Amino acid sequence: MIRAGRLHRALGLLRARPLPDPAAGSAPPSRRLRTGHPQRRDIFADLEKNILQFYKKLKEALPGSDWTPMRITKGLPPERADVVIVGGGVMGWSVAYWLKALEPKRDTLRVVVVEKDPTYSRASTVLSAGGIRQQFSLPENIQMSLYSAFFLRTINEHLGVLNEPPIDIQFNPSGYLFLASEDEAAKLEENVRIQRAEGAEVSLLSPAQLKKKYPWINTDGVAVASYGLENEGWFDPWSLLNAFRRKAMSMGVYQCFGEVTSFTVSSIEVMTPEGELTFSRIKHVRVQMPNSLEYQPVECALVVNAAGPWSQKLAEMASVGIGPPDTQEGIELPVEPRKRYIFVWHCPDGPGLDCPMLVDTTGVYFRREGLGGNYLGSLSPAEEEEPDIRDLEVDHDFFQEKIWPCLARRVPAFESLKVKSAWAGYYDYNTFDQNAVLGRHPLVENLFFITGFSGHGLQHSPAAGRAVAELIVEGKFKTIDMEKFSFKRFVSGEQILERNIV
Repeated sequence: MIRAGRLHRALGLLRARPLPDPAAGSAPPSRRLRTGHPQRRDIFADLEKNILQFYKKLKEALPGSDWTPMRITKGLPPERADVVIVGGGVMGWSVAYWLKALEPKRDTLRVVVVEKDPTYSRASTVLSAGGIRQQFSLPENIQMSLYSAFFLRTINEHLGVLNEPPIDIQFNPSGYLFLASEDEAAKLEENVRIQRAEGAEVSLLSPAQLKKKYPWINTDGVAVASYGLENEGWFDPWSLLNAFRRKAMSMGVYQCFGEVTSFTVSSIEVMTPEGELTFSRIKHVRVQMPNSLEYQPVECALVVNAAGPWSQKLAEMASVGIGPPDTQEGIELPVEPRKRYIFVWHCPDGPGLDCPMLVDTTGVYFRREGLGGNYLGSLSPAEEEEPDIRDLEVDHDFFQEKIWPCLARRVPAFESLKVKSAWAGYYDYNTFDQNAVLGRHPLVENLFFITGFSGHGLQHSPAAGRAVAELIVEGKFKTIDMEKFSFKRFVSGEQILERNIV
């Protein structure tokens, strides 16, 4: 490409060159005048050629380097955006899709999704067990599950892309089965009452009914069980993530692989009835490109923190929680990574095709995986046994010592199982009350959260993404009132506890 400056100088030289004066005469030509087609000389092509030769010589002067001034980094985000979503998991792409679906006029919003892991090898979304259930204790969580179940049933109406194959998330509607001991029976029955009031189809089973329905279960220690009759089961997490991403990009959302390393923030101090408070606004997002020293500052109007387990670190870049202790500026986002294992085992004599996602009285859970006698499951460790989060290595002793004894006690056939594989992933664990954080930060006025789901984020992603998009586009929650999940509860200290965390 010819730079404008060089082009103007070249044209200037042409204009400055004097034309011959006919009156002054001219010397006879030194060679014969040609009468064929005129020779065309493109001054711009010559300049371009000279510039390329210059760059080639410059590159040759740097032995061992593959640097070239002509290179343009691929995948750079735009310099300006209306909304920058940090985190390209299922939550981030759900928000991106819903922003474009709800924008008042096509191409009103320029939306950018920034994801630091282009392989998604450590993404919480694709490493999850893929379950969906209505069996929660909070009405808002039940409502999100019901909406998400409706969305997944009609997914091609929402996320289908013209001339692309239909979406198949491989949903298996085998339900969830919760078992409760005598001590937990009353709590489970109360949960079922709330679930039914919200419209969920859930049945209660006595030990005798449980044994009749599932003869392979040992009902010792079980006082009552609850089973989801519809809209419960499991599906392929990657298929849902990819469907959101493909649709959002077809609607004009920009995808960028890079890491957000800092924000440019402007602040102002305001005197309020609570005292002097510092209100801030993010002006630029700095995106570091992968395997490169290059970065791109993106000027933006809004930032959505969808960074999952790393949401707290991202929030700190916007000065959230770094103020003096016991002040509103000092209240941090209480979301941290918690490592969770998932094990896959084989048992040829195990439960058959009617096997649900079973959650034992001990907290151990499992479900069928495919059709060949394979099963998938795990257990959330006790608080004092939380594993090291610095890597995703699997502790196989945890299965042998904590999980397998519970499995063999509940399903006698599992006494002879064989572990085939295992992996680990991260929960975006809300240490305050194990529930989602949705909505705007009270002091950083253009920072929105969608994080902290503590293990049930994948199944709530369609509803939660819509809720945050509604708040941005409409200024309020419309489909489901999510105000209870706002950051303000950390300021007031009011927990909203969910009893059914798996």
